[in-house]
Amino acid sequence: MSRKSLVSLLIVCMMLASAMLAGCSYDSGSSSGSSASGTSDNGNASESSGTESNLPAAASGELKIGLDVDPDTLDPRLGRNTSNARVAEVVFSGLVRLTEKLEPVPDLAEKWELPDPKTIVFTLRKDVAFHDGTPFTSADVKYTYDSIRDLEFKAPNAKLYEAIDSVEATDDYTVKFTLKQPSAPLLYYLDLGIVPKHIGEKNDGTLATNPIGTGPYKFVKWDKNSKLFFEVYDKYHDGVAKTKQMTYFVIPDNTTRVSALEAGDIDFVHSPLSPQDINRIKDNDKFTVTQTEGLGYTYLSYNQKNQFLSDVKVRQAIAHLTNKQVISADIYQNMDKPAKSPLIPPLFAHTDDIQGFDYDPEKAKALLAEAGWTDTNGDGMVDKDGKKLSIELSTYVEDSNRVQALEYLQNEFVKAGVDAKVVTTEAPTFLANLLAHKYDIAMFGLLNIVDPDKAVYNQWTTTGGNNYGEYSNPQVDELLEKGRTTSNLDERKQYYQEAAQMMVNDVAFDIVLYQGYIVMHSNKLSGFTLHPKGSFYNFKNAVIK
Repeated sequence: MSRKSLVSLLIVCMMLASAMLAGCSYDSGSSSGSSASGTSDNGNASESSGTESNLPAAASGELKIGLDVDPDTLDPRLGRNTSNARVAEVVFSGLVRLTEKLEPVPDLAEKWELPDPKTIVFTLRKDVAFHDGTPFTSADVKYTYDSIRDLEFKAPNAKLYEAIDSVEATDDYTVKFTLKQPSAPLLYYLDLGIVPKHIGEKNDGTLATNPIGTGPYKFVKWDKNSKLFFEVYDKYHDGVAKTKQMTYFVIPDNTTRVSALEAGDIDFVHSPLSPQDINRIKDNDKFTVTQTEGLGYTYLSYNQKNQFLSDVKVRQAIAHLTNKQVISADIYQNMDKPAKSPLIPPLFAHTDDIQGFDYDPEKAKALLAEAGWTDTNGDGMVDKDGKKLSIELSTYVEDSNRVQALEYLQNEFVKAGVDAKVVTTEAPTFLANLLAHKYDIAMFGLLNIVDPDKAVYNQWTTTGGNNYGEYSNPQVDELLEKGRTTSNLDERKQYYQEAAQMMVNDVAFDIVLYQGYIVMHSNKLSGFTLHPKGSFYNFKNAVIK
């Protein structure tokens, strides 16, 4: 089924204005759905409830995978960086799983029904246990979604689930979601890893450092800023993983990470990667390089409360100093493409008609002058009321491409009279500064954008959990609310495109690049299927020779 037809089905189910006698449903049939490679995992079904001695012969060896940053937490409800997601994908399971075509298929749920636009009823699998042997039930689903919506829990993505009014465990294997209003994107967000109630309700932080899930791999150990160790879970409900052990190696520098691949110290790396390293590996017949369109963007976040950046003309001037074509071609070597808005190309709401701010230094200088910024003392820097226009450009040191991009922008800004400085820190410090709104202009990215709502809502609604720059526009808020509650795809597209144009005009941000996604691995590794989200779930099907 195509994604377009699936979306249409889901929206018909979720959003019909009239009551439905029988409701719509998705039933997995005899299995939990397709694997992310689109093939059935039934071939391993007999092993999913077996013991170590029943493991398939291929369940041996160790996969070694290189990551760019250490996870910020191992609790799937609280993670803010990509490495947290890479852990969650192998340790936890959600009610649904998204295939590489971004189609929700059953995972912990056997099926779901939508008796009306504000109700979803999930029937759960009865053959699932957590890694500690505790049976999985509806109580765990209710606990997970109640906790992530609890304001005191401070989950960064709580806004994605605010359409949920209540979660009711009607029996051990049935869960009823009642919504405040219809929610077009909600089903795509229900791949959230379900955590065990009996551990989570202790509120002692155990899941942040010792996660226990129902996924294909069990967590073993975390050497912070170095390695994470996993081993196969021989009772996994959807076919036992084919490789017995898996280790994540945290190697912040892109080139060092690729060098470890070349040396045979690791088997697999993926984005972010440096273009020169990609080209070198492409020429080596010992490795496979696969590239696809990513589900993310790289952007400049403007702190709207900054004493200088609070003026929209200053923000517009800086946008005119940002040459996206040069950044794409010279720094990323066209691996990532120049962008216009947060509505990335894979989304149904994408358009090239958004009007932004082309690279134009003279126009930038004119806008600065209109805002009162001129060089009054001949030192080459513009000033106003005795102050220089001083701006810090920040990112995290682990991403060398973004560091280079900011150094390039610094040069462009200085040529236009802006006193710009590049500040880099390690990823945890950079994130802490974002959360505290302690930055001027920051470069980072957003991944896993499976719906326009995911691209914009949590980042730029006034009360969004990841609205680091404290942007606020009531008209944008209204449009984004309509976008997530409207049934008609054409109407949703219109709302998101209108909101995107408003945000671009306001320079709430500057989306610099549409991200590509690249995987490089040793030819000793086989069976792995690339997922546009960057998901590691498919490693359950991988074998290392």
